[in-house]
Amino acid sequence: MDLNELKTQVGEWLKGGPEGDVVVSSRVRLARNIAGYPFVPRASDQEIERIEELLSRKIQGGNLAPDITYYRLDEMDHLMVEFLMERHLISRDHADADWVRGVAFGDGERVSVMINEEDHLRLQVMRGGLRLDELWEQIDELDDKIEAEVPFACSPKYGYLTACPTNAGTGMRASAMLHLPAIVLSQEMDSVIREVQDEDLTLRGLFGEGTQGTGDLYQLSNQVTLGVEEPEIIQEVSEAASHVAGLERAARQRLHDKHKHEIHDRLSRARDLLLSAKMISSDEALHFLSQVRLAVEMNLMTGIPLEALNELFLLTLPAHLQTIEDRVMSTTERNEVRAKHIRQRLSTG
Repeated sequence: MDLNELKTQVGEWLKGGPEGDVVVSSRVRLARNIAGYPFVPRASDQEIERIEELLSRKIQGGNLAPDITYYRLDEMDHLMVEFLMERHLISRDHADADWVRGVAFGDGERVSVMINEEDHLRLQVMRGGLRLDELWEQIDELDDKIEAEVPFACSPKYGYLTACPTNAGTGMRASAMLHLPAIVLSQEMDSVIREVQDEDLTLRGLFGEGTQGTGDLYQLSNQVTLGVEEPEIIQEVSEAASHVAGLERAARQRLHDKHKHEIHDRLSRARDLLLSAKMISSDEALHFLSQVRLAVEMNLMTGIPLEALNELFLLTLPAHLQTIEDRVMSTTERNEVRAKHIRQRLSTG
């Protein structure tokens, strides 16, 4: 895949699916390491290079997914690396690393394989909506294909061995990206976070650990990977995602029943601001786009497709804007161009 093709399009994970009014996308990741090699944090530069050479060759020659293409991140400019991170094709840690590393992904961005992140391999599959059962079947097949080519570090007692002990066992992180604006507006987020924590789950921000729920987008994921089976994790996260989605819908209904006029006025102001602003920051854009998405889902606003809003969540992020414009821009320039893109997209539907 030519990276230029990604500039003005979004992956399938942003195109909706089951429970898509709240569950924007689902993702399953597996952490794996090659037997006989030190973990990345303890490996020498030469060992890291050998790991990259071995795994990139196996991935490109292993018929893992349709049209999969491999890229060396350490040979890319910083802007393109940030671009891939914003698309969730690589992690923040993978983007920030300063050693030999790479990523492979295919058309639709359903599959992503990271080499030399914290672990030798991070396998990832993503789709729109709540599809964790489907994704588990897909990544299990992908995992088997790679393990047939290279032996993974594994212990009869601890399962798959990982650089961070919190990932040992299954090495699995199953997550659902949730849009929770009504829970945030109702000031109920703290209680929801406590509720999922009681089930050994966590709610994090848009880009995972250490990030905030910008745009009212949160990632729900498992915390426990050791001593449980993969289907258990998938079921637990799926049920929790459906439960939180139900809480969000109930919060939306309460807002509609008790504060319809106030909420309609507030959300309409968000739309009007987006349609008139000459400058807007990334955080402001995500916040007001979230408000408009809520209005559409509550049937308080028509004429704006959800697909357009989902696209704008991604295409107005800093690295995307600069990649689309094919130039590095100052913060002021980005704020101007972002406002222009939003006005054009919302005006045309």
